[in-house]
Amino acid sequence: MRRIILPGDPRSSAVTNEGMPSVQEPREKGIQTLIAGLQSFLAGDDVLFDIDLLDLDRCSSFRRRMLLAEYGIPRGYVSTYGRIARYLGNPGAARAVGNAFAVNPFPLVIPCHRALRSDGRLGGFQAGLDMKRGLLKMEGVRFREDGRVFMERVWY
Repeated sequence: MRRIILPGDPRSSAVTNEGMPSVQEPREKGIQTLIAGLQSFLAGDDVLFDIDLLDLDRCSSFRRRMLLAEYGIPRGYVSTYGRIARYLGNPGAARAVGNAFAVNPFPLVIPCHRALRSDGRLGGFQAGLDMKRGLLKMEGVRFREDGRVFMERVWY
C-alpha cells in the first residue's frame, strides 16, 4: 500500500476510483484486514495494525525511522515533535519531524495524530484539527479548557 488519504485532506478531492478495485471488495486479504482494522479503530477499538502492508521503502531513511517511532506510541499516549526528534538522535529536528508528519502517507495506521507541539497544542493534521482532537479524545486523551492536551501520558 502506498498511501491512505483521509476525508478532509486537501488531496482527497483529487482521488478517483477509476481503474481501482472497489473498497467494498478488495482483492488482497491483507487489504481486507487493513480495512477491517481501520473500521474497528474508528469504532473506538484498540487496533495494532500490521505495517508489513505499507510501502515504507518509498520513504527516506529519516522519514521511515520517524514513522516507525510514531507507530510505537500506544493508544492513549501522546508525544511531542521534539521528544520524537530526541528519541531518533536528532534533538534539533522537531520541525523536521512535524513537517514529515504533515505528509504521513499512512495516517491512522501510523498514528501521527498522537504527536503534539511541546506545549500540548495540537500542531497540524492532514484531515484537520477537529479530526485530530476527536481521535485523541476517542483514545482517552484529555484536553484543557484552552484546547491544549493534558500531558499525562507521554511517550519517549
